[in-house]
Amino acid sequence: MRVVIQRVSEASVTIHGEIKDSIACGFVVLLGIVDGDNHDDIDWLVSKIIKMRIFPDAEDKMNLSLQDIDGALLVVSQFTLHAGTQKGNRPSFIKAARPESAIPLYNAFISAAEKELGHPCASGEFGADMKVSLINDGPVTIIIDSKVRE
Repeated sequence: MRVVIQRVSEASVTIHGEIKDSIACGFVVLLGIVDGDNHDDIDWLVSKIIKMRIFPDAEDKMNLSLQDIDGALLVVSQFTLHAGTQKGNRPSFIKAARPESAIPLYNAFISAAEKELGHPCASGEFGADMKVSLINDGPVTIIIDSKVRE
């Protein structure tokens, strides 16, 4: 699994012209799932994301986590995070997991995040054409891959 985490002051996801979900201060997590991803990837990523200390403390140092600030989480599926760009100019998405395996993992990711946070998460809709609006706070953007773990 690969995620792009964006610290935001607000964000929303719109589908067919209607806002499906929105958050105030927190993270937008773009989630890409590949074949072979499993619940170990989910557990590791969710823990890492929820505990990541990238919110400013009283001294304006990145020292607080999503839990510390009681922040919100908006999770959006994004298969394009696993684009292969080695050949030509048209990306290949062959590594992205098929919906029959990706959808249950996407839902499990959201459930695990809700359990860890102690409150519901906002989300997009798997496979939908979504418009994501956000104000990136900082800007702070971090990429994590559960297979690399660096």
